[in-house]
Amino acid sequence: MDSGPPIGVDALTGQPFCFDPWALYAKGVLSNPNVLLAGVIGQGKSALAKSLAIRSIAAGRRVYVPGDPKGEWAAVAEAVGGVVVRLGVGMPARLNPLDSGPVPARTDATISTAEWAGTVHARRLRLLAAIAETSLGRDLHPAEHAALHAALTAGVPCGEGNVLTIVDVVKALADPNLDAVAADRTTVEQRAADGRDLTHALRRLVRGDLAGLFDGPSITALDPSAPMTVLDLSRLGADDTALAIAMTCASAWLEAVLADGAQGHRWVIYDEAWRLMHALPLVRRMQAQWKLSRAHGIANLLIVHRLSDLDAVGAAGSEARAVAEGLLADCSTRIIYRQESDQLGETAKALGLTVTQRDVLPALSRGTGLWTMPGRAHVVRHDLHPEETAVVDTDAAMR
Repeated sequence: MDSGPPIGVDALTGQPFCFDPWALYAKGVLSNPNVLLAGVIGQGKSALAKSLAIRSIAAGRRVYVPGDPKGEWAAVAEAVGGVVVRLGVGMPARLNPLDSGPVPARTDATISTAEWAGTVHARRLRLLAAIAETSLGRDLHPAEHAALHAALTAGVPCGEGNVLTIVDVVKALADPNLDAVAADRTTVEQRAADGRDLTHALRRLVRGDLAGLFDGPSITALDPSAPMTVLDLSRLGADDTALAIAMTCASAWLEAVLADGAQGHRWVIYDEAWRLMHALPLVRRMQAQWKLSRAHGIANLLIVHRLSDLDAVGAAGSEARAVAEGLLADCSTRIIYRQESDQLGETAKALGLTVTQRDVLPALSRGTGLWTMPGRAHVVRHDLHPEETAVVDTDAAMR
């Protein structure tokens, strides 16, 4: 492969191996730019992801990491002159997930005020529903959707800068708007009852363990020109539900910029994705972003340990499992590092590997992976430059 930044050497041919999903898509090699990276701990998949990010930036791409659970990407962002936003209790950063963001550039026509307002409203409604569903651990009922729509529509910005925040929506849920109640032919008491669980779910961001992170106007501004932007969520600890809610809010904050195709080609990297797989609302949002990757010029990189991580989403045949498997299907490039022997069958089935490709997996050495694309496969040894090692190799201290 001779398109894009160098990765290493093709172990079967001895030839240099390069990779750029946008260039390969333009050539018709890939049907989409998204990438799956899987491998057991300690085999070098994190080093590959970070090295690919650094080298892609050198080639003119930008990189977003919408959630860094372990705080490992901060050093990479700082090394390339990027931005690190650290979120957590006691940290100064705050993001308002209800920010409307800049009006995206349009090459075909100027977006109207009404069209933009509708886009922002729909984005906010999807976000608030996803937060509530993640917190409640279930889908919303129709009456709850109606209560949420009414509260968002009636929410009166009362914070600094006259900016709508989640606090305003929570207040509107607790104190329903009389005109909206009359228009929907219900009562204030019934509307308040319909929104009671929603109020409790969203209050976690106002008075609970996530208070101060997403409940006011943004303190940090997103710089679309930065080579890399990392949202460090390592201070949230081991609470996967809190992480999923924070990731949902963070992804919404980034969404306005990501939706602007005029910003050029960008990587969006989901590290430690296995921790997010149990949150169906977040996986649904990720799937929507996957579907729009070509329109927005985005390449998503999903990093997991093993394909059995999908079991965290749901049982085979469930809607949740189908959504997660759809993410894999929408990754034209699959990079598989060494897998344990008990994972070979499931990995081969999920990714459509041949018998030969499956048998290669347990024999792969550290830093070597099986790269599969439509109609082709490569065994690639990732070569690290000495100056990269200190930044990207998270296992260096152990060795």
